[in-house]
Amino acid sequence: MPLYLIAGCYLLGSIPFSYLVARYVSGEDIRTQGSGNVGATNVLRTHGKLPGALALTLDLAKGWFAIWLARYLLSRPSWPWVLDASGGPETSRAFWLGLAALLAVVAHVFPMWLGFRGGKGVATAAGVFLGLNPAAMVVAVVVFLLVALTTHYVSLGSVASAATMPPVLSYVFHEPKWILIFSAAISLLIIVKHQSNLRRILGGSEDRFPK
Repeated sequence: MPLYLIAGCYLLGSIPFSYLVARYVSGEDIRTQGSGNVGATNVLRTHGKLPGALALTLDLAKGWFAIWLARYLLSRPSWPWVLDASGGPETSRAFWLGLAALLAVVAHVFPMWLGFRGGKGVATAAGVFLGLNPAAMVVAVVVFLLVALTTHYVSLGSVASAATMPPVLSYVFHEPKWILIFSAAISLLIIVKHQSNLRRILGGSEDRFPK
């Protein structure tokens, strides 16, 4: 059962929906278009609103479904350990849910189907956080919108919302330590993947969306 959780969440996260949507719409490889990123924002910029919205929805959905799958497997009588709130990693429900979340995002960033060259994980992270704590995700969306609409940088909004999630989960919703640890890992991964965007923002060369 733990192996099913690990393999299932990685395989779900690694489905390259942005790549597949772009292939279906134009026959082109999204990695050779626009920013080269395998993500919904690049699909939006290179193929239009509907393909971009579809890629975003599918990337978000696979993150949410990874958490659903983890909860389903954890509820099965065949799960090998009795779960509680205070035990070690193997007996902690929060550990396995947090691991499922991280695996889905890591798989999106490093998908086996595309030579481990994927997207930046924002939409998939939104999906897993929606599955873990919908109210916290609402806070993150508000932060994203405030920053993105104020600065007109989608990337800066993404970084700000990622940085917001761990403290919100900790201080507002008092999530278990394993959720906090894995959410911090997800947020750090997203921020690291946006380093080139942040450098372009500082240099004044990052693309803005229209006012």
